[in-house]
Amino acid sequence: MSPADTEKTPEDWLEAELLDSFDEEVELEMEDAVLSMKIREIYRKAHGPSIPRPDYFRSLLHLQAELIKLQDWVVHSGEKIVVIFEGRDSAGKGGVIKRITQRLNPRVVRTVALPAPNDREKSQWYFQRYVPHLPAAGEIVLFDRSWYNRAGVERVMGFANDGQVEDFFHDVPEFERMLVRSGIRLVKYWFSITDEEQQMRFLIRIHDPLKQWKLSPMDLQSRIKWEDYTVAKEEMFERTNIPEAPWYIVAGNDKKRARLNCIDHLLSLMPYDEVPHDDVQLPDRVFNANYERSTLPPELYVPSKY
Repeated sequence: MSPADTEKTPEDWLEAELLDSFDEEVELEMEDAVLSMKIREIYRKAHGPSIPRPDYFRSLLHLQAELIKLQDWVVHSGEKIVVIFEGRDSAGKGGVIKRITQRLNPRVVRTVALPAPNDREKSQWYFQRYVPHLPAAGEIVLFDRSWYNRAGVERVMGFANDGQVEDFFHDVPEFERMLVRSGIRLVKYWFSITDEEQQMRFLIRIHDPLKQWKLSPMDLQSRIKWEDYTVAKEEMFERTNIPEAPWYIVAGNDKKRARLNCIDHLLSLMPYDEVPHDDVQLPDRVFNANYERSTLPPELYVPSKY
């Protein structure tokens, strides 16, 4: 520890920790980090001004503080919450999920993003692979895509036949009513963006090495089948928008507003309140005069290159 570190007050340490936390959020915000100048110029011209960064961070931190209260209430009361995130490819679902989970306990709030089903799972009851991921008391589960794959990508891309899709539409309302009757609070979000905005975001991913992994063959096909996905979405809303679990549409063209609006809306649906906590007291360090710390070999340490 350097002499400068030993001179820091508790307030200095707290400020440093807060700045580190702010840096984490800035890292998440580096959307245009490796864009070519041409793509960046086109993108900026296509968008009006978003929320000023200070206002965005202030609102986000306030909402994340409320999410911590929600988390504490869920644990204290034994509530069970499922939030489904669906929508167009590149519509911003992942960004919202990151901001929701960023400051929460991963043992309480889990994100589920299942891969394509294997041969065994294809032979199961369709909802079977999702059931093990449902929450127990005191848990929140966020589905980054869900059983609604059958009404969207599986239908449009031909992975499910007409009979399977019809069976899904027949079964899913009752399946979700069963979840609600079991005590699960079920919330369903659809993230919507325009055709032009999706094309721009795909171009950004193509030209950004840090985001190319996000482009799958299914994503590229979604550009070709834009209208097919629109038809599938409209029928899905018509047949699965039930009172027990209605759909909520999030306008996603402006990423920052989409994040804030979605989190704020989710909080408004939950009757949470602040859970009282005992004051936390840091115990004094106990020193053992007979203990002598051994010197560890230098090869055990990660090299300091930065």
